[in-house]
Amino acid sequence: MTAARIDHLVTSGEFRLDGETHQVDNNVWIVGDDTEAVVIDAAHDADAIAAAVGERTLRAIVCTHAHNDHIDAAPALAERTGAPILLHPDDLPLWKMTHPDRSPDGELADGGTVQVAGVELAVLHTPGHAPGAVCLHAPDLGTVFTGDTLFQGGPGATGRSFSDHPTIVRSIRERLLTLPPETVVRTGHGDSTTVGAEQANV
Repeated sequence: MTAARIDHLVTSGEFRLDGETHQVDNNVWIVGDDTEAVVIDAAHDADAIAAAVGERTLRAIVCTHAHNDHIDAAPALAERTGAPILLHPDDLPLWKMTHPDRSPDGELADGGTVQVAGVELAVLHTPGHAPGAVCLHAPDLGTVFTGDTLFQGGPGATGRSFSDHPTIVRSIRERLLTLPPETVVRTGHGDSTTVGAEQANV
């Protein structure tokens, strides 16, 4: 049995793209045990995220994609904790729109893994919402972290720059709906769902 657990907090701030600004609530996921953790999507509030991590060693700040609302607190959290920021390189153009003077520290690659607290998070490249969007599958925890690729009710938005609807549908069908149907889908915004529940929505 793994001692790893999933902690969750919601942070609030602005999403900005294509000249539009929207107020949004983001899910921040923390995977780890009592000694170490990784943060998935450092959104809006480095102080709140650091408080949730507590005294644990932060092994990585993993970005599911580089829209500003998912990465705006990442540099501040990295500076505070020393943790590397990891991003798929296809999202660097989006990253630079928010952080032109600070690059990520490492790359996420399809088929790669992020290790923490005895648990393996498998990186699945799932473009469509953004070119470098990834999901993180943790079989030992029975869950997949989907960022803005798959929500309760179907695919993430594709009406803005750098996004494409046929691509996101293909990503979900080929990479996510092939996971066990009981797999819990932990999303970038809103409520969680399961792979099985979303089969009819994509």
